[in-house]
Amino acid sequence: MIQIHNSLTGEKQVLQPLEPGHVRMYCCGTTVYDYFHVGNARMLVVFDMVSRYLRYRGLRVTYVRNITDVDDKIIRRAAEAGIDWRALADRYTAALHEDLALLGCLPPDIEPRASAYIAQMLTMIGQLIERDYAYVASNGDVMYAVRKFAGYGRLSGKRLEDLQAGARVEVDTAKRDPLDFVLWKSAKPGEPAWPAPWGAGRPGWHIECSAMSTHELGTRFDIHGGGLDLKFPHHENEIAQSCGATGDSFAAIWMHNGFLNIDSEKMSKSLDNFFTAREVIQQLKHPEVLRYFLLSSQYRGPINYSREQLEQAEAALGRLYNSLRDLPAVAVVPATPASTAFQAAMDDDFNTPEALAVLQGLARAINSARDSNDLDQAAVLAGELKLLGRVLGVLTLEPAAWFKAGSPNGLADTEIEAQIAARLLARQAKDWAESDRIRDALTAAGIVVEDKAGGKTVWRRT
Repeated sequence: MIQIHNSLTGEKQVLQPLEPGHVRMYCCGTTVYDYFHVGNARMLVVFDMVSRYLRYRGLRVTYVRNITDVDDKIIRRAAEAGIDWRALADRYTAALHEDLALLGCLPPDIEPRASAYIAQMLTMIGQLIERDYAYVASNGDVMYAVRKFAGYGRLSGKRLEDLQAGARVEVDTAKRDPLDFVLWKSAKPGEPAWPAPWGAGRPGWHIECSAMSTHELGTRFDIHGGGLDLKFPHHENEIAQSCGATGDSFAAIWMHNGFLNIDSEKMSKSLDNFFTAREVIQQLKHPEVLRYFLLSSQYRGPINYSREQLEQAEAALGRLYNSLRDLPAVAVVPATPASTAFQAAMDDDFNTPEALAVLQGLARAINSARDSNDLDQAAVLAGELKLLGRVLGVLTLEPAAWFKAGSPNGLADTEIEAQIAARLLARQAKDWAESDRIRDALTAAGIVVEDKAGGKTVWRRT
């Protein structure tokens, strides 16, 4: 049984799909006004991992991850750049897809863009007005009346009284209550706008996800996910909107991944303490290092970002690849206690640290079998390691490709191969000084050279 911590109840519960054998899952994606940062990458990798594992367990999965392409930040950034907001959103959507491919994230089954779901948003807003959950304010905006929804605050654990005490009441506000939030923003010069029964304008952020998720997955579905920073107010507002409009109970299980911290402070663009995933990837031996690092902590807890942590992830991943070197592929992989332990870890709220520990144990078993010259057993275990690794989206390379991967600022593969060939010629000529000089130069460049039996030489980047 797969158990998942439900943020709505604060407890683990058994995943029981509303439609037997079919999990419908929605994850809040990114706002495409810039390259996404490593904190965003954690959320994207986590829910990619979840969808991969559910499929591995034999479930059919419909995974929906949206793109927010209509937003204040996009409009502002496009105006600063002097380009159309659609062009800016398209540019960073393409960059998003490029970087997600590097991180090994599979495309979601459905990737709705907010700008294509305006009709669904208008329908939902109309339902909320009809049911007295929303009203047209004096400034033309449509507002959600928070106090009308009896369950508001259940997800985040916030009380209306506390929110009221902390609310900042703006001068001449059009809201009836400072807690109310906007569903539809009335048109303003220079901003995108669509016609609506209550006046031209554009959607508020919260209504976008409610409209897209319910349109694609129905008014009740299995899992809704996102970063912990979205729990309030975004996800709280989604619940209020969706339940208010449809009369249904919306998502059965809410999942939230923890923050990625720098010096114990949340990484975010608003705090200006972020690194984009793109710039981090460029500094790594291979993008899989970042993925391994992001999965090395249980998804709900915080994870501290540092260069040292990335180096540890690279070393751990290198140990796995090293165990797979020079072993043949195995077409049929029998289940072993390792597979059982892996599944037990992942069934327990996707405990990836324990699952990765199982992979490390398999690597040690492979090395032991190799040392005992039991190459058949080593090959069987290697097949199992590859299979389980790929469930998590790692070990997707051939070992030789991993050890030849490295920083683009270092020596190119062709340069290394040329120096290896020159060293071989020096050895054949018994010019040991030249052979040693080339080896030392390669070592200084971070290249490890190993001479094998039969005169074969292999190399890898450190």
